[in-house]
Amino acid sequence: MFFYLSKIIWLFVNPGNLLLILLCLGVFLIYRHKYRLSRWLLTATALMALTIAILPIGRNLLVVLENRFPIVQVLPDKVDGIIVLGGVVDEDLTEVRGGVVGGEAIERLTFFATISKQFPNSKLVFTGGSGKVFDQDTKEGDLVVPLLKDLGIVIERVIIEKQSRNTFENALFSKRKVQPSDEETWILITSAFHMPRAGGTFRKVDWDVLPFPVDHHVKSEFDFSPTFNLIGGIGPLSLAIHEWLGLLVYWLTGKSTTFFPSPFEH
Repeated sequence: MFFYLSKIIWLFVNPGNLLLILLCLGVFLIYRHKYRLSRWLLTATALMALTIAILPIGRNLLVVLENRFPIVQVLPDKVDGIIVLGGVVDEDLTEVRGGVVGGEAIERLTFFATISKQFPNSKLVFTGGSGKVFDQDTKEGDLVVPLLKDLGIVIERVIIEKQSRNTFENALFSKRKVQPSDEETWILITSAFHMPRAGGTFRKVDWDVLPFPVDHHVKSEFDFSPTFNLIGGIGPLSLAIHEWLGLLVYWLTGKSTTFFPSPFEH
């Protein structure tokens, strides 16, 4: 139920969808002769769109997320296992094109490959099923295998978890599959903006991992320079709002240790 409810809610609060809904509602009110209410609603919608186009709100929200967990400069001498979260393959294009099509977060896999070669005796885990509501037949865990091979990873080393549909299930199902001991050192690889939620989730299932954030989207400093680009503003804002809402919901539903996990919690 949590999975489906989260998808439905996001459908309506996604900034791009929300602007479209408000715009359509304003036009509908015109045809209902609610001119005053329509004028207020359309004006508010226009101001929202203008604000998103001019102010780098989304980028600055991402700065806070990506700065939460610093880049790892030195790895431990001993690493027992490496986990990488899915979201690296475009499932739809891969099926249509007949070859593996990487998504925006492909950097997760490149670092996964690099670190796996530094620690040839470590266990490797890829966790990712399908985040689709209506089609659960195509699993990212199946599609990613050729890509892992192309990156020089010995596929026999990789434990593939392909039933998870979200970050919480990534952590829960992977732990069930791997059964790590408390003495083992595990590295968790995911995008920097996603690391706070992922880190809190793994801690919630009592799996203490070393966060290894990659795939940064913004600079580390806040940016207050105005622009005029609605598409360029909605993209980062949608990504940031999705993640901040995810942090809040995971905390309220007991799927994370705190609202905004930090690297200092154990």
